[in-house]
Amino acid sequence: MRIIIGLGGNVGDVRQAFDRAVMELGASEGVEICGRSSLYRTRPVGPEQPSFLNVAIMVTVETTARDLLGLCHRIEVAAGRNRSKEQRCGPRVLDLDLLISDSVVCRGPALELPHMRLTERAFALIPAAEIAPEWVHPLEGRILGVLAGKAAEGNPNAVERIGDW
Repeated sequence: MRIIIGLGGNVGDVRQAFDRAVMELGASEGVEICGRSSLYRTRPVGPEQPSFLNVAIMVTVETTARDLLGLCHRIEVAAGRNRSKEQRCGPRVLDLDLLISDSVVCRGPALELPHMRLTERAFALIPAAEIAPEWVHPLEGRILGVLAGKAAEGNPNAVERIGDW
C-alpha cells in the first residue's frame, strides 16, 4: 500500500527535522520512501508564530496504516514534540500526518485516512498533489491535482513553493 505523509514544522532546524524523519522512516522495516515533494513555506493558521515549512513524501508500506501512524508519532517524540503541551495550531518542531492512501479508507478514533481536513488544508494538499496528482480522493471523488488547484486559487499566497528538498 502507498501512503502520502505530510511533514510540517516551524521551530528550530525544520529541514534537519524533515531529513531525520525521512531517514528514520526509510530505515524502518517494511517502509520504503518512493516520492517526495518540493519544499513549501506556509503562512500559519492560529496564534502568532513563524511560517511553517511543509513537504509531502510517499511511502510504500508492508504494515498497517495504524502501525505507520505509531511510527510517525514515535519519530515526532524523538524530534522533541510533546503533543500534550502544545497549543492547537501552534508552533511545533515536527508534525507527521498520514494524508491519503491509494488503497485504504479508515474512519476511527485513532486514525482517519484520508485525513479528515486534507481538502481544507492547502499546505498539505498542494505538496501531496505534487507527488500524486492523479490519485482520486476516495470520499470526494475528485483527483488531488484538481483539488490542489482549487485550493491554490482560493488563497494564492498561503502556500509558496520555495524549492527542491
